[in-house]
Amino acid sequence: MKISSFFLQLRSAYQSEMDDLTFDSEGRDVLRQRLADRRKELGFLLQMIELSPEMVAVIFHQGFRFKLPAVMDHLLESESDEFPDWDSLADAVQLTPWAQDLAQLILKAPKGEWFLTVAAGLEYMYGKPNTAPAAQQADEDDSDDNADEEDGDDQFNEFDADEEKAARIREDAGADWMVEQGFDRKDR
Repeated sequence: MKISSFFLQLRSAYQSEMDDLTFDSEGRDVLRQRLADRRKELGFLLQMIELSPEMVAVIFHQGFRFKLPAVMDHLLESESDEFPDWDSLADAVQLTPWAQDLAQLILKAPKGEWFLTVAAGLEYMYGKPNTAPAAQQADEDDSDDNADEEDGDDQFNEFDADEEKAARIREDAGADWMVEQGFDRKDR
């Protein structure tokens, strides 16, 4: 399975977000409490669903049940402008009762359907043991890029650099916004 550049970029950010939420400074597992706190701030977080979806998507951790993995695998191959309608994923993704309540609020927001699709994709990737780690996939992509360079085709590399730079800018902006709201800045 080939994961789209969109999901590859968000994958490590989502993993980092989950890691940050899992343990406190003394090493205690505080994931449940932090997720509960984050879910209470949904109205506030809705502003970030387009800018930093990975920071909001964590509220759905363990809120999806994936009934048709093949559909989800296909979703992970899609870029963000190619996503199917959220309703069309109803056979593949089931929300737990508590997640359904959150989803109803999100669906009222602009880009709500898009965000739920992103959240489902990120959570699916997070729980899927047979997808290659982001670093491994990046290494594979780098070796493909090197082959392109040998052929004299570096247009792909310029696009990747622009995409990476844009992703970094979005991530920094989201982190700045979270700090302004009183959250600690997460380490890279």
